[in-house]
Parts: sequence; C-alpha cells; structure tokens
Amino acid sequence: MNLMKKSTLLLFSGLLFGLSSFAQDTTQKKFPLSVNGSIQSDILFPEEDKAIGAVAYDEFARTNTYADVNIMNRYVEAGTRFEFLKYPLPGYEPDFGGWGFPFFYLTGKYKSLKMTIGDFYDQFGSGFIFRTYQERSLGIDNALRGVRLVFEPYKGIQLKALGGKQRRYFDLNDSFVWGADLELNVEQWLKSFRESNTYLTFGGSYVGKHEKEDVVLIDPTHRLRFPENIGAFDFRMQLRKGDYSFLTEYALKVNDPSFDNKYIYKNGSALMFSGSYSKRGVSVLLQAKRSDNMSFRSRRAISGTSSFINHLPAFALQHTYALAAFYPYATQPDGEWAFQGSFGYTFQRKTALGGKYGTTLKANVSYIRPIDKQYIDGFDPNSSATSMSVAGTDGYTSSFFKFGDELYYQDINFSIDKRITSDFKLHFMYMNQHFNDIVRGHAGRMIRSNIFVLDMNYKLNKNYTLRSELQYLHTKQDEGNWAYALLELSMFSRFMFTLSDMYNAGATKQHYYKALVTFSHKSHLLSAGYGRTREGLDCSGGICRMVPATKGFQIAYNYNF
Repeated sequence: MNLMKKSTLLLFSGLLFGLSSFAQDTTQKKFPLSVNGSIQSDILFPEEDKAIGAVAYDEFARTNTYADVNIMNRYVEAGTRFEFLKYPLPGYEPDFGGWGFPFFYLTGKYKSLKMTIGDFYDQFGSGFIFRTYQERSLGIDNALRGVRLVFEPYKGIQLKALGGKQRRYFDLNDSFVWGADLELNVEQWLKSFRESNTYLTFGGSYVGKHEKEDVVLIDPTHRLRFPENIGAFDFRMQLRKGDYSFLTEYALKVNDPSFDNKYIYKNGSALMFSGSYSKRGVSVLLQAKRSDNMSFRSRRAISGTSSFINHLPAFALQHTYALAAFYPYATQPDGEWAFQGSFGYTFQRKTALGGKYGTTLKANVSYIRPIDKQYIDGFDPNSSATSMSVAGTDGYTSSFFKFGDELYYQDINFSIDKRITSDFKLHFMYMNQHFNDIVRGHAGRMIRSNIFVLDMNYKLNKNYTLRSELQYLHTKQDEGNWAYALLELSMFSRFMFTLSDMYNAGATKQHYYKALVTFSHKSHLLSAGYGRTREGLDCSGGICRMVPATKGFQIAYNYNF
C-alpha cells in the first residue's frame, strides 16, 4: 500500500474515531461542531518566449492547488489537506510533484493536556534547532508526522514532547526526529511582575535525530562513518518591561556531517541578541546573530530547500517592491555574522515636520559578513578538486569575534510616508544595497545597486482608488539598470485592474509586462492575468529558490470558509 493510500486510510480512521466519541453529545448540541478550511489554486498556461528564456511544457497548464478542511469542537479537532501538484508551477525541485492527502491530524484536548496524532507544525524558541512550517511559494512543507504532547501542569509552565518522521514532498524521510521543550513564564508566579508590566520567560529545548549510516566514499580506499544519533540544544531568555523587550538565545548542535558542510564533524552553534523599544510614534530594533555550521536536516545527503529540521532567520528586511526585491538575501547556514537595526519615528499632526496629517520616517540597516574560518592544511573551500579533502575532519577553526574577509550583504534604506491631502498619500523609499552573488552560486561577485521607489495613492471618490508605482534600480553589475511602472485602479472594493511593466535598460533591453484583473467577494478572491515573469530569486525568511522565466495566462483563486 503506497503512502497516499496509507495516509487516506489513517486520516479517515482518525476522523471516525474522533467524531464517534462525541457524536451523541453533538446531536444534543452540548458540543457543537465547527468546520473551517480553505482552497488555494494557482494556474499557469505557459507559452514559449525565447527572448526571455521561457520554455514550453508538455502540459497544457501547470498548477499548485491546495484544499484544507478542519473539523473541531471543544475537545477534539481533526483535519486534512488535499494537494494537487502533479504538474506544478515551474521552478520546483524535480521530485516536488505529486498528488494526494499528504497532511492529516487528530488532536484531543482535556484540561491541561493536548495530544496530536498525525502531521503537525511547531517551533521551539526562534527555531534555531526546530521549526516545522509550510511556505507554499517556496515549496517548503517539512511537517513532522508522529505524536506531539503539550502539557501545562501549572500556570506559567508549558512542556512539549514530540517525535516522528519528517515530510519531504510526497514521501517521508527515513530518519526519526524527536524533541522536548520547556518554557517558564515567571510573571505568572510573581504578582509584583504583573503589576509592574514585567514579563520574564526562560526556555530550554532538545532535539534529536536518528539516521542510519550512509556510505560516502572520500576516495577509492576510504569511506566515512556517520554518527547515527545527532543532538541539538537551545537555551533562551526573554524580558519585556513596559515599552522595552530583550531576547537572547543560544543553540548548540553536536557533530552532524552532511552534504551542506562537506561532511565535516565540527559542532554547530548559533547565538542571538535582540533588543527593541516601541512606543506610540517611535520604534527601535537592534539585533545581532552569529551562526556557525548550523544546517540541520533529517536527511544528510541532500541539498535544496527540503528536509530542514531547523530555521535560521535572516537579519535582512524582506522587501515587497519589485526592484527592491531583485537581490534578496538567503541565510548562509555554514556561518555568518548578521546585524540589523531599524528605527521609526512619526512626526505628529500639526507640527512643523508633521504638517496637517503627520509624517512617518523609517530607516533600516542590515550588515552580514561570513565568520572567520581557518581551514585544515591543503583545503581550498572554493576548489572542487579539494572539496572532499575536508570530509571526516573538523574542517576548520574559527575565532568567535572575527569576521571573514568578504561582505555577504548590506542594505541601507530609509522611507517616508506622507499624506498630502485627505485623498492623496505617498510613500518614498531609497535603498543602497551590496549583494554577494553567493546566493545564486557566484561566490565573490558583488552587485552594488541604488534603488528608488515612489508609491502614490489617490482616492478619487468613495468607490474608486488609483495607485501608481515608479521604481528605478541603478547598478553597473549583473544586467545593468532597471525601470518599473505600475498603475492600479480599485473599484467598489471588489474589482482591481493592474497594468505593469519592468524594463531592463542595461544588457537585455527586455520588457516584462503584465495585465491583471482581480475580483473579491466575501471570502472569495479571483485574479486573472497575462504577461511575462523574469527569472530570479523568490525568498521568504532567509530561504530562497530560483524561479525560471515564464510567460502566459495566469489564474489564481482563494477561498476561506
């Protein structure tokens, strides 16, 4: 019996078991049921376009379609997801495609205990050693299939324990992952803390992985012996006092040779400090993170975006404007020093700088460098000829406070939000960016750019709103300069018509035009459009995938119930 049939059988067995346990009470309306879910479908009818590198496909259309349904009451919750990815949108890994019911769960709740059987997502702390989640645009779904217990024996104490196998597309990895997390909320025990608006949290986690030994040959006469059991630890403390918040977290992973680190046996670590201040009209955030050899997968011999047990957040602003998002940063799990600072201030209404409606200024700085590495004798990390000479050793040593020689990423940007009249407002942003093309496999190539964005929004009347964007990216590297323009008309809060064009004024002289119509009604959202999409990176939270150039007619439908 294949995985899909097993999943379906287990799902409906669980649903029947859960529903039958309280069917009588439900009939008597003591424990009424509620049902919710969603449908998401993105469809592309591709066309060949040799000028931009868009290729033709054998299929008439390609789609990523998901349908979720959840049934719940006070004590029991059950759900499943149907996925049709047999002919997925372009750009995903070759074994990404498939269809069936790869996700299902049954959760029971009683007093301070909650138990889940099936597939689930969870996170310990900031995710340094454990985070399972779904990010559909990147093709990430690393849910754990097994058992999870959440127990709160006393106020302010929460204990989690879990174990299972991790999803990789429409299969499960062979390794077994287990872990536990303890979180203590001190303010729950001390009245003085609550009265002074002080919150103090301590947390500790452990995650283990058991993976059978693979055979990897260094040369015809030598092979590696892998540890079958890998452990990772995490400790954290968070303090919130009034408008201030501070977080520090440290993680340690014992020797975990993998494809990502060229099969070295060095321990991994991550350390983060974060401090913030937020009050009406002003906000400040300062963060620093050092990570070293922290790739942690449930399958050691693969690469790409799948099978990560943990997650390392990127200390770089995730831009949404088209040209500002051209060169997004992806976290380098082999090691980095990352710093981020942001500041926001609102000049109040009817002041010299605030004017009649107020003015908001924001600034953000991201600065990321590699950690210092002193490699073993004779190893050149940039040479494929010696790439396996480090395998089986600790690989390198590293001075904690010392940076590597090159720059990975730098982003300095500031923005102004200003309402000119009651019907007209604008947003202006300038960004200076240094992007090391290591993310796209071109280590050492630095792309320096200056980016300007002007976003204007004008409310014509109560039923019509017109929005426009003008963007410009200047660089002497890569493909040169880019310009972008967008015009968007919203009508009756239901219809939206969008026209846009992205033009490369440098190497290619190509236009990437799009026309889009969007309709929304209650819980339904439908859009249809036609145009070109440029090849580039799609990133979220420091994880990226390359999206190939495409051209064609697109339909997207979303429904929540």
